Amino acid sequence: MASRGAVLALMAALVAALPGALQKCIFDEVQARARVVRAAPVPEGQASPPRGPRVAPGRRPRAASPQPIRIRTWIPAESDGLSGAEGEGLQAAVEEAVRTVSSLLSVNRAPGPLLLSRDVDKYCKFLWKNSSTANYNRCGRANKSYRAETCLDVTVSIGRINLLTASRRKRERFCYRQIPDDHLAGCDVYPNADSPRRTRLRAAGAGLPHSDFLLYLHVRPTDKCRSEPAVLAYAAHCQADPSGRPLAGVVVICREELTGAAGGRRATAQTVIHELFHALGFSKELFHAWRDCSSTLQVGARCSPRGRVTHSDGWGQVRVYTPSVISALQRHLASTHPELGGPLENLDVPPGRVSSHWESRVLQGSIMAPVLGEPTTVRIDPVTLAALQDTGWYAVDVSRAQSLVWGDGEGTMFGSLSTCRNKSSSFFCTGSGFGCHYLHLHKGKCQTDPHLEGCRLYKPLNNGSECWKEENGEEAPLSGELFGFHSRCFFSNLTRQNRSEFLSVGGLVEGRCYRHRCTGPNGYRIQVSGSDWVECPAGGAVQIKGYQGLVHCPDRRLCLYADVTPPADAATSPTPTARQVRPLLHSCVQLLHAYTGSLFAQ
Repeated sequence: MASRGAVLALMAALVAALPGALQKCIFDEVQARARVVRAAPVPEGQASPPRGPRVAPGRRPRAASPQPIRIRTWIPAESDGLSGAEGEGLQAAVEEAVRTVSSLLSVNRAPGPLLLSRDVDKYCKFLWKNSSTANYNRCGRANKSYRAETCLDVTVSIGRINLLTASRRKRERFCYRQIPDDHLAGCDVYPNADSPRRTRLRAAGAGLPHSDFLLYLHVRPTDKCRSEPAVLAYAAHCQADPSGRPLAGVVVICREELTGAAGGRRATAQTVIHELFHALGFSKELFHAWRDCSSTLQVGARCSPRGRVTHSDGWGQVRVYTPSVISALQRHLASTHPELGGPLENLDVPPGRVSSHWESRVLQGSIMAPVLGEPTTVRIDPVTLAALQDTGWYAVDVSRAQSLVWGDGEGTMFGSLSTCRNKSSSFFCTGSGFGCHYLHLHKGKCQTDPHLEGCRLYKPLNNGSECWKEENGEEAPLSGELFGFHSRCFFSNLTRQNRSEFLSVGGLVEGRCYRHRCTGPNGYRIQVSGSDWVECPAGGAVQIKGYQGLVHCPDRRLCLYADVTPPADAATSPTPTARQVRPLLHSCVQLLHAYTGSLFAQ
């Protein structure tokens, strides 16, 4: 019999493998401090704009069909210190994120290059404010201290270099705080209120051709990164057209967190998509600027303002009430309740304020939840795409939305604090036992986090929880587990019949991995180690020849969502470290239950 010390050591190993902190998003804090320059429309009868882009200020849309948004990524020269592999990985992740967003969102493209506006409040000391004068609202006196434009006050150098060679180039001195003049429109000063004579303060740059949004990508350990260790990246938009559509923004990727990011390239790509969606309009700072395009075939400037889109429902939950969002959530929850708008996160949000994230209890797994989990559990969901559609700035290909399994068909009250603890939904759990994540790709532990506000769900373990990784399996497992690309997690207490010495711990129902094969919608068979394929009735349980105990067959979770699969490039070769972790966890659970009885019982 193992010593008490051995049990404690195994317990420590188990705790180390439990889920760690998820990636945190600080967008609301960052965007609130960012200064946004909004291009002014051309006044009637005025030949050139007093501020804003040189070509059709604010990029007025033409009467043409929306086209996929062209996102130009600009990498400042100080984003160095990346090894060749890190640089290649980051570049691939960013390219994947940009391709994904461009495949989802379309805009009315404007002719000519994209030119950002200069901030009249920076370069101008005063404006002519007499509306009867020829130069009304134009700059009358230059600010002598004006130097440059910035985006989030993040250092953006004039030079642009390739990430792959950044670490091999000698660091040079740049004016890190400025947006390159080549990206900016010019600006003039009109010394006299009625005279057409003007002085050129800054010449217009060449602009960026074939661009609808300019993304400054910044990779370095900023003070914000150091003060927020759970933050992988943060973002803000800093330029907008006259309709309010963002034209430029910054995504800062924290250098140290990038190196240790769990999930690698896929996690980084999802983080960039999350931050891009914020910068492109999923932002509490932009809710008031969303446009109503129901009376026109166009998107953008020709639509009318929506006004306020967020309100509290009858239970005090702040929600987004726009047509597409309401319809998407009603379809998702199978409800026709009129107050079923998109619920916004309320953690750390002062009364009367709103958040730029969905409520985790209702839209767990959404790309716009306040924290992003393991990459295979994050979805670009229909409700998020509906919100982007309702900004009025984009035509959105909602057919490309990924299945949101969490809460599917669960009704109006799903995710409420009054129902998440009463076992009325199988998506939530109670206690602190081990089971299956709701997508059944991972084993998990029943736990909560601050955003769940006491509600609990099975979250993937940090090590060895992926059923689809063959290297996570043991040799001759007592529970009959089989790991591999087609394996999924099932609640089970199977134990081999000829291993009676372990029967004292065999009654524990926990998450275990078995092979599955679909036979139709919500229909499948399973296979355990040494067994034939066995029909597993959804919502029921099945016995396996040669084993004691049962395998419980989840209802409406498997063989219904074609896009819920392991990564296409899932590793198949065993990894020694991973092989060692899984048996250790299994042995740990067995010993702990042998010594403590129902320590993990729910």
